[in-house]
Parts: sequence; structure tokens; C-alpha cells
Amino acid sequence: MPSVSLLRATSYDLDRLSASLEQLLAPLGGMAAIVKPGDRVLLKPNLLTGARPKHECVTRPELVYCVAKMVQAVGGHPFLGDGPAFGSALGVARNNGYLPFIQELNLPVIEFHGDRYPTDNPEFAHLRLSKEAMAADVVINLPKVKSHVQLTLTLGVKNLFGCVPGKMKAWWHMEAGKDADRFGRMLVETARAIAPELTI
Repeated sequence: MPSVSLLRATSYDLDRLSASLEQLLAPLGGMAAIVKPGDRVLLKPNLLTGARPKHECVTRPELVYCVAKMVQAVGGHPFLGDGPAFGSALGVARNNGYLPFIQELNLPVIEFHGDRYPTDNPEFAHLRLSKEAMAADVVINLPKVKSHVQLTLTLGVKNLFGCVPGKMKAWWHMEAGKDADRFGRMLVETARAIAPELTI
């Protein structure tokens, strides 16, 4: 049974946000319970688009920065990755204010490339997923809470759909128009396959 820690944070000020994250993870054993020294840690934000940086549809760079610092503090090696629908992960990150944080932490930004992975669900015998996500020692899922027109509530699950590479995302969204339940089942199987160690 997954553990859940819930905390209301009211500021993106870096010091206050860092303190909130430390408090949030304390009941789970802190970041050291999730990341071991030497682990390659994928930080998976929602880098949807670089076109609307003021519309709050992308994970805030302050959150990614604070989590990356926590990972580094326990000896992990964080890297940033996503598969935006439009543009590159680095381009979307740059357009949304990530660049100073990326440069300060020397945080690698990688583009996702796909491969086929088997699942236990015969409906989806294989899923095409990011090799980089599947090869990471630890995945930390950093979604943006927002509404979704095709599904009622996805919490941290839909953000992992960013690990489906390239044109497959567009294909699955078209499929959702035909059968939203099947789309939902595919999202659950994707989340199971990637199995993030932590979602914030």
C-alpha cells in the first residue's frame, strides 16, 4: 500500500518551498529513504508547452529545483526529462524559466526515446515507453495539478503519459475520443510499468 503525506504549501519562495518539501517527506523517511548514493534519478515534470509560460500548465521550475537539490544532497544524480507534444524538453524548460536552475545545478535535460516494454495486461501486451525513464534507478514524478477534458481525475498518473514518446501520444489521444475507458486503462498500465518511487 503506497504511503501518502499531505501538506499545504503556500509559497514558491525557494527557502519556504524547500522547508515544505522536507516536512512533506519526513513521514516517509526523507529523500534518503527514496534515493541512495549513486542513483540516477529521473525528475519527470510536466513540460507541456513553451508557448504559455504564464498559464500555469507546466510544473513550476522552483519545485524541480528544490527536489533536484534534495536528490543531490543524499548523493543521487538527478536529470530532467520529458517528451513534450511540441518542441524539445530543453526548449520548453527554457521558455518556462528553468534555465537558471538547470545551469546552477548542472542538471542534464534529456529527450525521451521510445522502446517497447511488455506488460502483465493482455489488452496492452506491449507499451512504447521512454527508454530513459525505464532505465532510471529512481523516477520522481512531478505533475502539475490541472483539469483534463477527456478524463475526470488523473492526479499524478497522466503526467507519466509524457514517457510515451513522440507521435504515440497523439495516437492515444485520438483513441481516447473513441474510448475514454481504454485510454484510462492505458494510463494506469503506463504508470505501473514506470512505477515512480515518488510523486509530488
